[in-house]
Amino acid sequence: MSVKPYRLFSEHLKELFGVRVHKISVDAGFGCPNRGGSRERPGCLFCDPDGSGAVGIDRRLGVAAQIEAGKEVMARKYRAGKFLAYFQPFSNTFAAPAHLRKLYDEALAVPDVVGLAVGTRPDCLPAEVLDLLAEYHRRTYFWLELGLQSRHDRTLAWLRRGHDYACFLDAYAAAKARGLRVCVHIIIGLPGEGREDLLATADELARLNVDGVKLHLLHVLDGTPLGERYRRGEVAVLDRETYVGLVADVLERLPAATLVHRLTGDGPRAALLAPLWSLNKWEVLNAIDAEMARRGSVQGGRRR
Repeated sequence: MSVKPYRLFSEHLKELFGVRVHKISVDAGFGCPNRGGSRERPGCLFCDPDGSGAVGIDRRLGVAAQIEAGKEVMARKYRAGKFLAYFQPFSNTFAAPAHLRKLYDEALAVPDVVGLAVGTRPDCLPAEVLDLLAEYHRRTYFWLELGLQSRHDRTLAWLRRGHDYACFLDAYAAAKARGLRVCVHIIIGLPGEGREDLLATADELARLNVDGVKLHLLHVLDGTPLGERYRRGEVAVLDRETYVGLVADVLERLPAATLVHRLTGDGPRAALLAPLWSLNKWEVLNAIDAEMARRGSVQGGRRR
């Protein structure tokens, strides 16, 4: 039983499968509809040239080979016994269903892979792709990871997301109508958003009763449009104390049953411009636990 004041995804996996389960990030060579190279689709401000993927992926390898390499690392580092193949960089539904099936099946054929997680955008989920994902939901343990970032259209426009909140709601409703588990990604510390703006996003996630959530710190990477604005002094980032308090605020608003997949994040050390305190991940996580304890609070404790 967890002693954490929130419902950790990692603990849920261990309860479900009886062993420690870890995600292995996979780069299957997808693109992104928001990177058309035009003024209309210039790409998200925060996204790096690698599509916000994990560090250390060897893109020269096929899907199965990437997973096998990741298994060795995860088994040695975390004593993981089973694995989820996480299609992470770029938009991992941005292809024809037949091509998606080939890649997903290749991942599931790797020994000790017990499920899939597929990251994508709300505007990359046509009906035929959602039907395919629903098939995998019936076949295996499956998560759809859907990038939202904020419920506020003005923020989405500033981020150059290329979709609005209504687009997200349509995609979310279509996914839930097919029974899919959905993990929603949001960013804390977005320029132009104060605490009440963030809590409005959290309240929307609670209203939707999301299955899972990933909380991302706004971090600035070299080689991104956001990085250029940061260098010009146009963007500020949060200090650790403020971030920790906002995470606690969000956790208090979420449903108690929502699985918390992530509480913070950082970028590659060599590319990270700010905030540098995010590199000390365990210190951040410990500070979040300490803040929840100081408040005497738990996930869902202030849900509206």
